[in-house]
Amino acid sequence: MGFRRSKPTGRPGEWFYCIKHGKVEEGPECPAKDRLGPYATREEASHALETAELRNREWSNDPRWNDRSEDAPEE
Repeated sequence: MGFRRSKPTGRPGEWFYCIKHGKVEEGPECPAKDRLGPYATREEASHALETAELRNREWSNDPRWNDRSEDAPEE
């Protein structure tokens, strides 16, 4: 018994950015592991990498996501 490839999930009208191929796609083309999205428009999907970078910077500076220092008392 071999491995079965799973079908990509998504629908026409949903836009994704494929990080493997570096392109915007509509609906299910590439596997979910290779995509960012879904986005409402092609334009939003075309800026997926910039959006991810911005969110990563915001989250890395968010005190709710940072580990407590070892000196901090437990709550």
